[in-house]
Amino acid sequence: MLLYRWVGTVLQSHCCDIMEGILFANGESWKEMRRFALSTLKDFGMGKRVCEEKILEECGHLMEMFEQHEGKPFDTTRPVNCTTANIISSIVYGSRFEQKDPRFIDMVSRTTEMISVAGSASVQFYNMFPRMLRWVKNRRVILNHIENNERDVKDLVKHLKETLNPNMCRGFVDCFLIRQQKDQDSGVPDSLYSDKNLVISVTNLFAAGTDTTSSTLRWALLFMAKYPQIQDQVQEELDRVAGGRRVRMDDRRNLPFTDAVIHETQRMANILPLAIPHQTSRDVTFQGYFIKQGTTVLPLLASVLYDESEWESPHTFNPAHFLNQEGRFIWRDAFMAFSAGRRTCVGESLARMELFLFFTSLLQHFRFTAPPGVSEDQLDITPAVGFTLSPPPQQLCAVRRC
Repeated sequence: MLLYRWVGTVLQSHCCDIMEGILFANGESWKEMRRFALSTLKDFGMGKRVCEEKILEECGHLMEMFEQHEGKPFDTTRPVNCTTANIISSIVYGSRFEQKDPRFIDMVSRTTEMISVAGSASVQFYNMFPRMLRWVKNRRVILNHIENNERDVKDLVKHLKETLNPNMCRGFVDCFLIRQQKDQDSGVPDSLYSDKNLVISVTNLFAAGTDTTSSTLRWALLFMAKYPQIQDQVQEELDRVAGGRRVRMDDRRNLPFTDAVIHETQRMANILPLAIPHQTSRDVTFQGYFIKQGTTVLPLLASVLYDESEWESPHTFNPAHFLNQEGRFIWRDAFMAFSAGRRTCVGESLARMELFLFFTSLLQHFRFTAPPGVSEDQLDITPAVGFTLSPPPQQLCAVRRC
């Protein structure tokens, strides 16, 4: 909980109000922004065929970047981060960025660093000495990144506002601006559709849509290099079902082992051990403990994802957790990778589609291995500390399949 408190305090000490946006807001503002974001994301194809085409197009760019390394070791972080960032950007802004766009690269890099710094040792320092927060170096790093990201978002919003056509929405920002104008024309007092709420909501969506999906995909590639026999089974299934054609979402029901590997990656990677803060709406007694109404509660998702009473081998990468005796995919109620309750991930259906299409496309075209001179056993799967748990920095080889 103190980690969230620290992030919230850092944000609140800046010009942003922690009650704005989607991730950390509460009350009516949160309800309205979440509802608006969810409906708008769906309108722009989240979970639909039009979004599938965007992901496959972006995957083509990602594979080109992988191919440039010609099977030599490289860090997958930047290309994967930029690729997932472009998916959410196309939905939020209505268009993608060029991979070499310096502003885009800076936005992605700053967002990634903020999420990493938020879980640094400085958090522990603040836990012990909260009054000395102003002396924490990483606080200034985060504030600078927030300021620069806000500047870029405001500039992008300004351009969209100048070219806005109410009869042709390009993305989330356009829909927000149209709703904002409607409230202004109607004289709605204290409208939630403010410029500040727009900027913070956009940065929330960009950060969430970039980091978690990117980290999960990088974990999947690392696990494939770490466990080559599982990679063999995935590629055998892909070859048998799809052959040389592109895998589509409709193929998922015929790729049970591949689907199980993706879900096991999410379970094992445990990207978000602590869910976004919840607040009790009434007094409740839970497992003998009395929790008063209005108490902030953080669900410990890791306790469920690694629960020994729910999983046969919770601390082992085992796709069989999601397969029945006939080899068919089965859903597990203890799979809570997208959080729980009313604050479940807004972009869950988008993330599921991205993970499936990116993973299958990459495994169709490449074999992922440890660098020369490094054995599978030497590949480190100890998570890097951060607000979310990402793979530790290391290189992999993406060898083109014949």
